[in-house]
Amino acid sequence: MATDMPEVTQCVVSQCAFNANSSCHAKAITIGTGTEPDCDTYFGNHKHTQSQRTAGVGACKMTDCKHNDDFECAADSIQVGDNGDGINCLTYTH
Repeated sequence: MATDMPEVTQCVVSQCAFNANSSCHAKAITIGTGTEPDCDTYFGNHKHTQSQRTAGVGACKMTDCKHNDDFECAADSIQVGDNGDGINCLTYTH
């Protein structure tokens, strides 16, 4: 992971193909679809990645989030989970 990207320190969405042991192992994720801070990289699959890398946040479409800086996440790290409305960035804050 590039050192200038915040890490996804936890993802509890076990049905995602990039999730292994409550960690996201995608190279980078994108946050935001429309008006919700959804994990745009999420996709359900019974197979899971074998990668050991820790995901970073590559882009954020949530311009109203206090951590958004020119469409990039400026938080130290984020957590992803199911908030009942979708698979969301739980670090998202107005």
